[in-house]
Amino acid sequence: MPMTVLKIETRGQGLYEFTERVRQWLNTEPVAEGLLTLFIRHTSASLLIQENADPEVKTDLRNYFGRLVPPTTDPSMSYLTHTYEGPDDMPAHIKASMLPESLQIPVSDGQMVLGTWQGIYVFEHRDASHLREVVAHLAGS
Repeated sequence: MPMTVLKIETRGQGLYEFTERVRQWLNTEPVAEGLLTLFIRHTSASLLIQENADPEVKTDLRNYFGRLVPPTTDPSMSYLTHTYEGPDDMPAHIKASMLPESLQIPVSDGQMVLGTWQGIYVFEHRDASHLREVVAHLAGS
């Protein structure tokens, strides 16, 4: 079954759409029907299917999770002990534990069956830039 690793560059906390990269990869595969699984190989970032029409959605999601799980420099987070990698590290792990690390998307006629306004995103939870790896696997029927 076809599989690849997509490398997604991030530039700090936020949502990074990579729908078109997945679409391009699917266009190279012989399987026309099946189930696409995406899996992120990191514990401080997540995957989301989210609206891709209004950029305010990305901003609001980032701000919401930033308020829900602030950095360890925030007094409300003083109970956290894993702080060796900076004030954004343990909050990133918490956010990643609340959000998916994998997604499943049906594929029909070689195309992902996504809704009109749906896009696929890496949700970066760290402040620094990272090169994130997303494994894509297409299982045919």
